[in-house]
Amino acid sequence: MIKPPNLLRLRNFEASKALGQKLGQNLPKGSVLLLQGDLGAGKTTLVQGIGEGLGITDPIVSPTFTLINEYHEGRLPLYHLDLYRLEPDAVAKLYLEQYWEEEERLPGITAIEWPEKLPYLPLNYLEIQLSYIEETGRQVILQPVGDFYLDLSTIS
Repeated sequence: MIKPPNLLRLRNFEASKALGQKLGQNLPKGSVLLLQGDLGAGKTTLVQGIGEGLGITDPIVSPTFTLINEYHEGRLPLYHLDLYRLEPDAVAKLYLEQYWEEEERLPGITAIEWPEKLPYLPLNYLEIQLSYIEETGRQVILQPVGDFYLDLSTIS
């Protein structure tokens, strides 16, 4: 298990994307990522890098208005959810647990922006907290929860 918290400093947009690429190359099937951070913190940029690391060539765009974008090419499928525009009671009616519950789980990587709107969280996930720091770029904290495991030496 990773020793929390794991803090990374990313100096620019390219470093954020590179972190995502390394995650995409190393995340195991069934991984759930909960991406937290203010608007402009780099959540979608990180997911774009994850898609590149998975070998997805389609443009990855924020699903703010569509709620869920699915990309089925690459090493594993990528399910990108953005709950920003929804109220928590509306999120509950979407039955998003199909992306992470054992019996229903889809065999890919699920990245969820604005996870605080979920009615409940998965048992195992990687919490990724992104924050923008004007002088130094972005700060990222990787926090495994439950039985989630990722060898950080593969991405640092």
